[in-house]
Amino acid sequence: MLLLRLFLIVLLAYGLLGSCSRRPEKEQKEGLTEYASNIDTLPHDWPVPASIPTKYLLGKYEPSQDSLFVKVEPPYGQDNGLGYLHKETYEAFKRMHEAAKSDGISLVIKSPTRNFYRQKEIWEAKWNGSRKVEGQNLSKSVPDPVQRALVILRYSSMPGTSRHHWGTDIDLNAFENDYFKSGQGLKEYNWLQAHAHEYGFCQPYTPKGPERPDGYEEERWHWSYLPLSRPYLEAYSLSITHDSIRGFAGAETAARIDVISKYVMGINPACK
Repeated sequence: MLLLRLFLIVLLAYGLLGSCSRRPEKEQKEGLTEYASNIDTLPHDWPVPASIPTKYLLGKYEPSQDSLFVKVEPPYGQDNGLGYLHKETYEAFKRMHEAAKSDGISLVIKSPTRNFYRQKEIWEAKWNGSRKVEGQNLSKSVPDPVQRALVILRYSSMPGTSRHHWGTDIDLNAFENDYFKSGQGLKEYNWLQAHAHEYGFCQPYTPKGPERPDGYEEERWHWSYLPLSRPYLEAYSLSITHDSIRGFAGAETAARIDVISKYVMGINPACK
């Protein structure tokens, strides 16, 4: 009788453990179904957050030497020597580009993937004053490091925190919100608002307000491919801490500003 009871306990424990081990896979599949809403074509190799290497999250890789990335070619983008994009994002953009073209709208990628090292060049040029920000040499006009970082963070990410590291995000047509408020730019923006979701794209930096109180200022040119960027964002929240954000001038301000929760996570709720 005792042996029978022990046998039943073992079977019960095995069943419970088995169901627990299967639960994450089930939840992942449910998550993928959610991500797939409004997407015409699913990615070929959908990432699971736990499987995304840290080097991609922080941008510490070279896209031109990585098989996940492809070169952006005309007429889809401008060749500025940094023209690489995750292959799934690129295929989705090409579909969107052709659809827009049939409606008389031209969409051109102005800035695709930017790895950690390229973002460091941009950030440090603004930090040390060799690149002016709103007409100012910040190294002289804003001596306090936290305040200087906050000025740069209005439109530029700290290295290791940019969505452009992931190959999921693109800047389109112009880098000024005013361009998209009238004329052809307004037509382009209206088309994107109406149709970008059909191809998996979302505008992460909408106007700041009650629904998005933190983060960068509005960027009408910045669009994110959700089937990839959502799992990347989830992986970032699970894997990256402020200790991971280092190796550039001003990195010590990241934790003081709480750059992960306020900037990395401070996006349009519809893009999360």
